[in-house]
Amino acid sequence: MRGKYDDIIDLPHPVSQTRPRMSMLDRAAQFSPFAALTGYGDAINETGRWTERKAELSEEEKQELDRSQQALLEKGTQHPEIRIVFFCKDQKKQGGKYTEVCGRLKKIDAIERVLILMDGTRIALEDIREIAEQ
Repeated sequence: MRGKYDDIIDLPHPVSQTRPRMSMLDRAAQFSPFAALTGYGDAINETGRWTERKAELSEEEKQELDRSQQALLEKGTQHPEIRIVFFCKDQKKQGGKYTEVCGRLKKIDAIERVLILMDGTRIALEDIREIAEQ
């Protein structure tokens, strides 16, 4: 019985004289899945990421915070070790999260309204929710 391709079945594999042979990795890449919506998965993940709202402090909490800041101002030259809980705004969407930082106080800048730690961290006074000496 003669087959349709019997005349070419035993011929050697053709090799191009002008083009280099494609690597197996490049060949496999031709058949890899295609992502038609590039970035769609990242957008879905970003939408699902939770952020918090900045809490409004009561008058009592504001007064307590002012007392704590005043006490730190009086000890400013001693560079006390402090713990601060503050609101960190999200860069991509509305809201943010509360973050806790520990460090040595460098100074409180009343003009710029920031608290500066020895490591250079700057925290806006209006974002501070809690501050305590260690």
